[in-house]
Amino acid sequence: MKIGFIGLGIMGKPMAKNLLKAGHGLVVYDIVAAPVEELVKAGAKAGTSPKDVAGQCEVLITMLPNSPEVKEVVLGKNGVIEGAKPGLIVVDMSSIAPLASQEMAAELAKKGVEMLDAPVSGGEPKAIDATLAVMVGGKPEVFEKVKPVLLKMGASAVLCGGIGSGNVTKLANQIIVALNIAAMSEALVLAAKAGVDPGKVFDAIKGGLAGSAVLNAKAPMVCKGNFKPGFRMELHIKDLQNALDTAHAIGVPVPLTGTVMEIMQALKVDGKQKDDHCGVIQFYEKLAGQVVRSDL
Repeated sequence: MKIGFIGLGIMGKPMAKNLLKAGHGLVVYDIVAAPVEELVKAGAKAGTSPKDVAGQCEVLITMLPNSPEVKEVVLGKNGVIEGAKPGLIVVDMSSIAPLASQEMAAELAKKGVEMLDAPVSGGEPKAIDATLAVMVGGKPEVFEKVKPVLLKMGASAVLCGGIGSGNVTKLANQIIVALNIAAMSEALVLAAKAGVDPGKVFDAIKGGLAGSAVLNAKAPMVCKGNFKPGFRMELHIKDLQNALDTAHAIGVPVPLTGTVMEIMQALKVDGKQKDDHCGVIQFYEKLAGQVVRSDL
């Protein structure tokens, strides 16, 4: 299957590479030249614009920062909609506002183009090893056509409902991840301040009810003071803003989400927005005057 891929950042580049490894023909585009050149060396073809990519493929995947960027690529000048032929399937794997997905799907439908919103969870490590969790919104028959492609990038792909449902699911995911990181941060700072090795605390609790994929992935990082981004805090801020906007629009109070958002905003003011989102612990470390470190 000939696939287009637009957006070759931290997540998009390894996802595109996995499609190449699976034997798919790939046409790629990004506003940054370096990852395009890297993918071309790996066997992909470079497109000159989103319009150009759309005209060359059966399925087109976008992996971009937020709603405005996706809308510009899909509906803007020289965008996907200008090059799309009837029958094209656009799969937006970005994490954006559900309403934006619905708006784009409606415009694409006028040209006979189908769309799925299919955001992912797992960060850079799971993008690299093709074990992402993919949450999908759209028509069941369209989902079934592209599910084999999605499973070349992820360990699971679940249809959650109509268009926009994938992004609603991702917002729920991001709330849970953010609150897990904040809870872990509070707990490990408490342990360290009380004189207990936070690494030992992690080892002791990870197999119990407090254990989680978030804890397993992030506790070793914070114990080493490693905030190299697998998922940048500024992107989690974007996701939480979308969650807050969506929740407020439909009348759902989300007080804990609002609290973690303000913690991340405080860290952004301190210039830490490009740290991994586990860098939330730095907020608690500063308040308590206690750095969390362990040899594990």
